[in-house]
Amino acid sequence: MSVESGLKTFRDADGLWENYPVAQVATHEGWLNDPALVTKFYNMLRKKTLNAKPNEGHQLVAALQNYYDVEVVTQNVDNLHEVAGSKKVVHLHGELMKVCSSIDPYDARYIQTLTPENPEVEVGAKAGDGSLLRPHIVFFNEAVPMIEVAIDKCLQADIFIIIGTSLVVYPAAGLVRYVPRHAPIYLIDPGDVRVPETERFEHLKMGASAGMRILYDRLVKEA
Repeated sequence: MSVESGLKTFRDADGLWENYPVAQVATHEGWLNDPALVTKFYNMLRKKTLNAKPNEGHQLVAALQNYYDVEVVTQNVDNLHEVAGSKKVVHLHGELMKVCSSIDPYDARYIQTLTPENPEVEVGAKAGDGSLLRPHIVFFNEAVPMIEVAIDKCLQADIFIIIGTSLVVYPAAGLVRYVPRHAPIYLIDPGDVRVPETERFEHLKMGASAGMRILYDRLVKEA
């Protein structure tokens, strides 16, 4: 979704992890082994994200709110949907602009939202419970606490749009199986995505902005 905004994906050949082994910067073990490295890595990511702007795809998703009750469920950790104006956003994999307790990442008392003016976390900084502040990111092999919320959104869908995903990362890839039978499913992605044979898909084989341009015009006419 955010590639056109200049943010790399995790899985492409030139993706985000190319120069940073996942085990070092995106696992609980990596955090325990070198929290300073992990802190610096996410400080760097925040700087890149703050320089990015929502692309037309983000803007058109937000614009659909004028015609539909739009719920966004994203695997992205950036806040470009919110910056574009989307009001209801569920972040499955965490939020880059937030930090939390490293003892209990989901204790709301210790979750802090960083600002564009102060996006960096000082190495060794601590949360209110005395533990080190860690990124509010779901590391690989950690549970995805927001998946139940996302499932509930999918169960209520009348229209289901998938943008820019390989449909191989679980549990997010399994959300499509909760979409009601009456709901049309649109997939916007330039790649050859393998979709479940039992599902109803219309694949718009193009980037997020181009695909949303077509879909926006169609859905506005149908509203």
